[in-house]
Amino acid sequence: MKKILITGASGFIGSFLVEEALKRDYKVFAGVRSSSKRTYLSDNRIVFFESELSDRNVLTENLKKHKKIYGRFDYIIHNAGITKSCRKEDFEIVNFKYTKNVINALIASDSIPDKFIYMSSLAAYGPGDAHSLQPIKDSDIPHPITLYGKSKLKAEQFIKSLEGGFPYLIFRPTGAYGSREKDYYLAFKNIKQGFESYIGSMEQHITFIYVKDLVRLLFDALESGISRKSYFVTDLNQYTSIEFNRLIKQHLGKKTITLVFPRPLVKILFFINEKISCFMGRPSTLNSEKYKELICKNWLCDSSEITKDFDFIPEYNLKMGVEETAAAYKREKLL
Repeated sequence: MKKILITGASGFIGSFLVEEALKRDYKVFAGVRSSSKRTYLSDNRIVFFESELSDRNVLTENLKKHKKIYGRFDYIIHNAGITKSCRKEDFEIVNFKYTKNVINALIASDSIPDKFIYMSSLAAYGPGDAHSLQPIKDSDIPHPITLYGKSKLKAEQFIKSLEGGFPYLIFRPTGAYGSREKDYYLAFKNIKQGFESYIGSMEQHITFIYVKDLVRLLFDALESGISRKSYFVTDLNQYTSIEFNRLIKQHLGKKTITLVFPRPLVKILFFINEKISCFMGRPSTLNSEKYKELICKNWLCDSSEITKDFDFIPEYNLKMGVEETAAAYKREKLL
């Protein structure tokens, strides 16, 4: 039985990764903090690997102890990270330095796996050209516009600099959505309440990947002979923000009032919301960094390589994914 460590296992994508690993009969080790909620990690086959990623030496010792008991991990998916924080420096600390700690601890403990997947983001490359609307390619020069994107790019650059044939794969999901996700949930919630909102313009070109398709792709990649490459991940289609909202409205059977807010007003509102939420100790999705992404017109990217290398064919288009996501939100009494 193959052994896999999934860091960030208690989060949105992480919990789905754990479920897919169990489905494929892996011995699953869920990398979590001692304080992490384990709502979606109740299966008794899961073994928890508790270790703070902030201390490389402690992590190295924990990996050595683990190897004596269970043996080396065959695969690792490093999914742990943060997308929002009240402390700007946390993005680099958690997304870059902790990733560096994990890899250096694996090397120091002689625990390098057969394949190491790093979960990056389209944000690491930044938006595409707003005039040509050309999709972003892996060969393009990255220009991240947020602290989150910059931290993800630094982690990618570190991984790619490793010598000795370190067996990595880097995946940059675009708009990953599904049940348990809380950012896109805001769009569902607003439409349920009869509002559909845009910033500055209603025209934004975007891409999506449903979480179940994403995790299936990652495990197919783990089990392939391919390594030392990076990929953008989408459902191979292109959309607009209007289409996304339309599908939600159709499924919920709602008519909405369309609100187009001027950018300067939204920038101020997001800044105020950020300060209030951070004062209360709960960083909000609607913050100054997120504003930078929401005003960009082109978030298209070229994900054709995932089809070429892994024969990836999505099982969900956006309509199907929206319907399944909305149904899950209803079951959880969030809609």
